[in-house]
Amino acid sequence: MRQNDRVLRKTQRELDRDRGHLEREEKKLELEIKKAAKQGNKQALNILAKQLVNLRKQKTKSYSVGSKVSAIGNQQKLMHSNMKMAGAMATTTKTMQDMNKVMDPQKTAKMMRDFERENMKMGMTEEMIDDTLDDILGESGDEEESDAIVNQVLDEIGIEISGKMADAPSAHRSKLGETSKATPEDEIEKQLAALKDL
Repeated sequence: MRQNDRVLRKTQRELDRDRGHLEREEKKLELEIKKAAKQGNKQALNILAKQLVNLRKQKTKSYSVGSKVSAIGNQQKLMHSNMKMAGAMATTTKTMQDMNKVMDPQKTAKMMRDFERENMKMGMTEEMIDDTLDDILGESGDEEESDAIVNQVLDEIGIEISGKMADAPSAHRSKLGETSKATPEDEIEKQLAALKDL
């Protein structure tokens, strides 16, 4: 395109120089025609007039050719712009084709369905594991067994407390003595109630 632009500009400059030469010649002919008219030289006047007509026709042709050269330059620029746009569209089309190959809609849909299925499986597995752990670690519902476990824990705590209370100050021993008068069943119920409040 740059090479064509150089050729077209060179041609336009040559046409401009040619028109300048024609305009100078035109002015000379006009002066000679006036001179011949003053002299009354009809034969020279006719010849000079024909030359002037031909010269003006040539000048008109030069303007016409210059306009066509300018139009060709503009058309070339438009064609170059269209080629650039076509190239951009070709690149975009190739990119879209590559993306469509990678993003196969059927494969993508299958992948999403597989993900949903596996996610549901994982959720169901987690729920089953939680239920199983709850069954294993949760209360069995047997109140007697539960009471026995609580009593065993309270006995251990009571032994530990009584061991510590032996070293306690005398001011507290009277209170312990008072509480010791209570039956073991009453003590267990109080400790059980305290545990339930926690």
